[in-house]
Amino acid sequence: MSQILDSERRSAPVPSGEVGLLIARQVDPGHEEDFEKWAHGVLTAASAFPGHLGYGLFRPSRPGEPWCLVHRFRDAEAHALWDASAERAAWFRRADGHHWEVDRRRLSGIESWFVPPGSAHATPPPRWKMTVTAVLGIYPISLFAGTMVQPHLDGLPLLLRTGLVAILFSALMSYAVMPALTWALKKWLHPS
Repeated sequence: MSQILDSERRSAPVPSGEVGLLIARQVDPGHEEDFEKWAHGVLTAASAFPGHLGYGLFRPSRPGEPWCLVHRFRDAEAHALWDASAERAAWFRRADGHHWEVDRRRLSGIESWFVPPGSAHATPPPRWKMTVTAVLGIYPISLFAGTMVQPHLDGLPLLLRTGLVAILFSALMSYAVMPALTWALKKWLHPS
């Protein structure tokens, strides 16, 4: 029988506005193949919606553990469009009752840097640890931007100059610095 969770854990929004969903579904033994087909159908249908940025399906590491589905959306409006859609409702009507949701996380804050999809660490670390880690990432980028980049941008208008630095910060933090820091500090961020 299908179950729906009453609550969804949320975070404070970040300037980019992106929304990530991590959904865990329990599957009855012997129904894994049917679930996988259903999950791929749902994820593919969602990917056709405007503002959908990508998805993933992660098998459990051991039999009997939940499967993990991941969606990324451009913003809350794109997520809401999919969530309220007839296509989504139709896919959930097709569910055979042999799988059900056991957890849902909606990540739209800084903790999305700290909870990689498929990770055993479904809960982000305490905010003070996230803050210390973010400062460790921001400091070298600020130093680099202030000494190496900013002098080359002095002739540009303030809005353009600030926009270029913001793009540099966001790209470096999201794709280089934070993945490296969360990997290097994983034992401190998520002590076992």
